[in-house]
Amino acid sequence: MPTYSYRCTECDNAFDIKQSFSDATLTECPVCGGALRKVFSPVGVTFNGGGFYRTDSRSTPKAEGSSSSSSAPAKSEPGKTESKPAAPSAS
Repeated sequence: MPTYSYRCTECDNAFDIKQSFSDATLTECPVCGGALRKVFSPVGVTFNGGGFYRTDSRSTPKAEGSSSSSSAPAKSEPGKTESKPAAPSAS
C-alpha cells in the first residue's frame, strides 16, 4: 500500500498515512477539522536492467578499420615486421 502525505491548510499539521488506491482522499484534519491537502514530493527512481546505461545500447565494433575510444592501438616492436602474402587477384 502506498503512503500519502497530508498537510492541514489551517493549522499546518502534517502527517503520513498508508492508504489503498481505492480509498477516498482525506479531506478533514484530525486535529482541528480544517481542510487537508496532499503533499507531493519527488520520489527516488532506480533504473534496473539492460538498456539504461550508455554502454548497454552500443554494439562492439566488428570491422578492423573502425575506431573506438576504449580500444588501444596495437604496438609493434621495432625491427620486427610481419608480412602477409599478397591476396590472389580474382581476374
